Amino acid sequence: MAAETFRDPWGIPHLRAGSATELAFLQGGNAATDRSWQVEVERWRSEGRTAEHLGPDGVVWDRFARQARIDDTARRCFHNLDPATQQWCGAYVDGVNNALEAGRREAREFRDTATAPARWEPWTPLGVFLVHHILFSTFPNKLWRDHVAQTLGAEAVELFSIEAPVWAGSNAWAATGGRTGSGAPFIAGDPHRLLELPGVYQQVRLACPEFDAVGLAFPGVPGLPHFGHTGTAAWAVTNAMADYQDLYREQLRRDGATLQALGPDGWEPVVADHQEEILVRGAATETVHVVETARGPVISGGPDGGALSLRAPSRAGGQLGFEALLPLLRSRSAADIEAALQAWVEPVNCVLAADTGGDVRQLVAGKVPVRNPENRVRPVPAESPQHRWSGTWVDLPASRVDALAVNANDRESGGGSLTGLEFAPAHRAHRIRQLLEDAGDNLDVEDMQRIHMDCRLGSWPALRALLAGPGGKDGISLSAPAAELRDRLLAWDGSMHAASTDAAAFTAWRSALVVELAGDPLLARLTASAGHSALFAPWLNPVSRVGFALETIIAKGAGHGIDVAAAAGRALEAAAASPSSAAWGESHTVLPLHALSDFPGAGAAAPAVPATALSGDTSCVLCTESLPGVTDASFRGPVARYVWDLSDRSKSRWIVPFGASGQADDPNFLSQLPLWAAGELLPVVTDWDQLTKETP
Repeated sequence: MAAETFRDPWGIPHLRAGSATELAFLQGGNAATDRSWQVEVERWRSEGRTAEHLGPDGVVWDRFARQARIDDTARRCFHNLDPATQQWCGAYVDGVNNALEAGRREAREFRDTATAPARWEPWTPLGVFLVHHILFSTFPNKLWRDHVAQTLGAEAVELFSIEAPVWAGSNAWAATGGRTGSGAPFIAGDPHRLLELPGVYQQVRLACPEFDAVGLAFPGVPGLPHFGHTGTAAWAVTNAMADYQDLYREQLRRDGATLQALGPDGWEPVVADHQEEILVRGAATETVHVVETARGPVISGGPDGGALSLRAPSRAGGQLGFEALLPLLRSRSAADIEAALQAWVEPVNCVLAADTGGDVRQLVAGKVPVRNPENRVRPVPAESPQHRWSGTWVDLPASRVDALAVNANDRESGGGSLTGLEFAPAHRAHRIRQLLEDAGDNLDVEDMQRIHMDCRLGSWPALRALLAGPGGKDGISLSAPAAELRDRLLAWDGSMHAASTDAAAFTAWRSALVVELAGDPLLARLTASAGHSALFAPWLNPVSRVGFALETIIAKGAGHGIDVAAAAGRALEAAAASPSSAAWGESHTVLPLHALSDFPGAGAAAPAVPATALSGDTSCVLCTESLPGVTDASFRGPVARYVWDLSDRSKSRWIVPFGASGQADDPNFLSQLPLWAAGELLPVVTDWDQLTKETP
């Protein structure tokens, strides 16, 4: 069978080859062609070389990438792969490099920035995957809790130790055949990440004599790690919110020429101690000190003080989980999927799997180390024997699904205290289950599509109760406009429709409330510097953190001397003083993040995207996340939606926020955006005769 590329009407690639290795070569070449600029930026990031190509704005990331040893970890994990997986990954990279040699790595961004792609190393896909996920877990939250404890006292951490949507919003749900009209299972959902342009996921079909799978790939990474349908089996993941990364407070000293760290067994030589140069386009070369202890790389501070090392399963064990990728593609049953994912390491995911035989399974996949529970909260002392890893892993839950299963980054689906500390609130999980139950026992694709777009605000009951309260310890009397606004909001149903002016009025009040609380004499102290890299600013922004923790602060603020009710009254006055007839969708618009937006000095502008109104918000099933008190725009949201139908794969549906192409001048660069915003889904085309063969 010749290696061939086909396209459906939306430009989605369907790739067919004579073997899994040839297919990996074809997938690499396709990603390097369709997403040329995107995958090259991810390579620069993995190697800590963005400043070399795009200027000084890249130094902050590059310094972290070098300190965290991302490229070295990718190299180590690649060399530890079994020979078959190593060959398969190598074939993907060969495809990327073949596209370069054939002159197919063109992109407008390269011309605009006077940069060019280069050859990939065999381990580059693993580095790209690490770039996407090294900040995806929980260690930045430990920096925040540590800042709160050191600034306000350890007792104040509970104000932010929350079941709150801190970078969470993904949904996935499954229905067994007994609950569907076809008698076969459904899996549906929507991963939530940064709304990157081009999208973080690429719709693709991968077919060879061994398997024929459709799904969502990471451009630059072979296979379909997170979402796929092989015709007889399908899978989907959400972030389990597990805690598997630790921060250690390191004591470092020089003993002659040797740098030492104080570990549980006394002073010991560090694993790495060297300088690396970061080339900076248009500016002087920067130097970064790379230090690694027996715990892991030092990612903050150094020998002069404040050293924090990061310990993660992938670095500690030299495995990332790529051994699972080929078996996933070959899966013919839910049992095959579960077996494949025994090799998975990180990030730790909640998984739903189903097959045409009717088997539906729910499991947590990955590696969570067994260690002291305190490790999950804040940085812990490196010299403490009580805080070292035990060398064993948590036995993660797995079960059969009898009727319905819902995963929404919530505590129940993620394994609870067995795996993590903080999870998303159960709002989305409860709402999805309610909608599934209400739809009855004949669920179909249209039911799944409607659930995707549900925009009932899960946090509204707690906020409504605050509005209906007495108005603070001294009894706040409201002006007529503020009282009118309160009455209007109390009559609102909590639906965050783009066309709703009530939703806009609510968010004006909520943002004012967040600003009021962040300015409280207690919480205002958190504006002091935490002493970490600017890279961690999104996790250390007090206003954002108050917005995320709003429900918890409402519940517990009084115990810390915060008059939340009085703040709510002042926020009503502030919102009423600037009345607006605007609808929610006028300010709640898609805010795509293009790599060039991070590099204003690169001399090129990011591609333009039409203003696009969005329904939904944080804590809705349609979790188009905003930051109350900071911005109404949505920079995080559903980066794909899918419905996997196990009765007939051709009845499945999917969509991404922007389009199949990464080329700004391609008709399919933004062709899915209006449909995505409206909640539409595209058919998954499986008939090769309905596709257009691409001329080599």
